[in-house]
Amino acid sequence: MPSPVSADRPAAQPPGRGSVEALITQTRRLKGDVDAVRRDTRGDGADPAERWQRAVYDLALHQLNDLDAHLAQLRDGPAPLPAVPAAPPAVPAAPALALPGGSPLSRVGTAEWDLLTDEATWSEELYRILGLDPDRPARTLDELPGLVLEEDRPTLTAMVTDCLVDAKPIDGEFRVVRPDGTVRTVHMMGEPVLGADGGTTSMWAVLRDVSELRRSQRTVSETRDSLHRHRRREPTDPRTVAQPSETVTPPWYGSLRLPHPGPAPLDLAARRLPGATVPPAGGTWYDALELSDGQLLLTVGDLTGPGPARPDGLAALLGAVHGMAMAGAEPGRLLTLLDELLGGTARPAPGGAVCCRYRPATRTLVWARTGRPAPLLYRGGTGRVLDAPGGALPGTSPGAGHAQSAVTLRPGDLLLLHSDGLVPDHSGTAAVDRLLGLAPRFDAARTARDCAETVAEEFGGAGREDEACLLVARVAG
Repeated sequence: MPSPVSADRPAAQPPGRGSVEALITQTRRLKGDVDAVRRDTRGDGADPAERWQRAVYDLALHQLNDLDAHLAQLRDGPAPLPAVPAAPPAVPAAPALALPGGSPLSRVGTAEWDLLTDEATWSEELYRILGLDPDRPARTLDELPGLVLEEDRPTLTAMVTDCLVDAKPIDGEFRVVRPDGTVRTVHMMGEPVLGADGGTTSMWAVLRDVSELRRSQRTVSETRDSLHRHRRREPTDPRTVAQPSETVTPPWYGSLRLPHPGPAPLDLAARRLPGATVPPAGGTWYDALELSDGQLLLTVGDLTGPGPARPDGLAALLGAVHGMAMAGAEPGRLLTLLDELLGGTARPAPGGAVCCRYRPATRTLVWARTGRPAPLLYRGGTGRVLDAPGGALPGTSPGAGHAQSAVTLRPGDLLLLHSDGLVPDHSGTAAVDRLLGLAPRFDAARTARDCAETVAEEFGGAGREDEACLLVARVAG
């Protein structure tokens, strides 16, 4: 939209349509080249350097997709501002673009606040970004902080005050809470509009949702830190065994398309949350495996017992689990066989684990567990803990069997499996209630990866004591 800074200085004219089309063509060609290199360099995800490289490619694609959409909006031009702010017309939007993995692309919304009439005018895209009803009046500057996360309100207030009082440009970020409970990061740029006497008469702004971009940047930072830790550790350093999850990582990252023809029956994503304890008491893992009969095996857990959890020991354990599952062992029987396998050995054993077998044809989930964590099921904006079968810890009761339960899932259902460290014993039911309270945000999320990121944001803070991991599975509709 035009952005006059003063009444006697005309707004800059937009570039010609042909020159913008040329920029769009160049951007899309570069996007294709980056994506081609990204696909050619795709490894199995076990090497920290490969994970970092892939994260950087994903971030570059985020930014190029953003640039593509913004240039398209520049080419199409803004819709004229309405005379009546209660019914703003739609701003021509760029075509919806998606990153590999299904991440949504942020778009650009515009706003103008008239200080003389106390009226606000928003583009339709801004309503979508903030999750508000476009048939309702736009929020005034006094009402705007009510949409913002409480700890970010001083940031917004300072930006607006500097703009209106000192005529400073706006350029900053804050988080907004949408009516559905989701939290989005918004970047706001704007300037004051000055009247003939030099006083501020209104303020205009451009706002865009940069949540996915910031998440991608965090992933680059996390994988870079992981790579640095990996390179610092010497083979003889006893801390080498302190991070088994860095070495034994399932060969996939983020949203997963299982290798079978047709649509995937489950959208899967996982995260590992590092803890402050060094070295940790044991290792954590998450794993997904498609079996020969088309069923899916999902496991999450952590190790405990004598000695440290060496990466090769964790790999051997997962290999045994895979072999027994491929041979047809159901979750309860599998954990019983694992109990017999580990009985009497000095190897660490699962201290808390959940094993699930999903049958896509009937949407049946059969599961068993060791220790305390049970899967959480989210459906229709609410969540609950699945009724847990009994059973002892592997290695503690030789000959004891492990009971299993079954539940029929529905399209759109979401499962959350997590290791014991995510919800510590001393937290009681409060932390579980916090997990269940994420149901509205999960219901509004587009992908399993978005849900995994939500859990990481809520439970992955600097105050964590223990390492933990989680796996999210959404049933295809």
